[in-house]
Amino acid sequence: MSVIWKYLNKRSGAIDAIRDYDSMQFIIENTSEDIKQAYAAMTSLHPSGFDGMPHSSNPHATEDHIISGLADIDILKERYRQAVEYMAWFQPAWEKLSSDEQYVLQTFYADEDAQTSAVYAIADHFHIERSSAYKRKNRALAKFAILLFGKT
Repeated sequence: MSVIWKYLNKRSGAIDAIRDYDSMQFIIENTSEDIKQAYAAMTSLHPSGFDGMPHSSNPHATEDHIISGLADIDILKERYRQAVEYMAWFQPAWEKLSSDEQYVLQTFYADEDAQTSAVYAIADHFHIERSSAYKRKNRALAKFAILLFGKT
């Protein structure tokens, strides 16, 4: 399934795409290390604890452990694939924005809870009124949504 389907509503999809950028970048940067750790955990021996309690023996414990490790690695690889697909979709549109438009969108949408302070930061940065900061944000968001999804 294409990454675009996650962001079906164009305006809120563009906002969600901006908010997801840091997570996707983190996944791309760290997945290879996560996979190495999963392989190491899968092939390592787990010492049995001697707590004095009798344990039942599972003759398939080793196979179950390997299967679980392989399933974890498959999940990591799929997550990485989706992050790469996201970046291939997001990055070209983001790069077509001006640095001012990128600043406005990053400032406004980077922290979901700090949008009021973001408006003040944008207004101070450009030496404009708050209403103009909102208008600038709306124009940048509309342009970014068109770059991501096209005009319909």
